Parts: sequence; C-alpha cells; structure tokens
Amino acid sequence: MKKKLKLPEFKNEDEEREFWWNLDLSEYYEPSDMEPISFPNLKPTTRSISIRIPEYLLNRVKEKANEINIPYQSLIKQYIKRGVFSP
Repeated sequence: MKKKLKLPEFKNEDEEREFWWNLDLSEYYEPSDMEPISFPNLKPTTRSISIRIPEYLLNRVKEKANEINIPYQSLIKQYIKRGVFSP
C-alpha cells in the first residue's frame, strides 16, 4: 500500500460518482494489494425495447411459456440469449 485513502463524506450519489471517476487508485494501492471479488447477486442493467413480431409468433411464445410455467418475456430473453451465445 502506498498511502492511506481517506473517503470524504458525500452529499449525494452524483458527488460520490464524481469522486470515484476522478480518483487514480494506483496512487494508493499496488496491484498486489488487490483481491479478487465476486458479486453473485448483482443483476445486469436492463433496458426496455419495442419490437414488432407477428401476432401468431407472440401467441405461440405465450403458449410455450405457459406450458413450462414461466413468464413469456423471460422465455423470449432465453431464446435471444441462446441465439446470441450459441456457436
């Protein structure tokens, strides 16, 4: 460790965001000071989109989702993920 990092009191999230954005951690820490960390419960940011698909296809997806007892939008996301990440 090079020098001790003192955190100020933040008035709001914007102020804290600005602090971290402008901070160079290499002034305070050596690479050997770092430890791997995992955030297993962190959910990815989502964004709403609009998509036009034929009504018969949407109905079929809803039927399939109902058969396997999951929300149809979750099933659509699974299909998209499978299509994007499969070789």
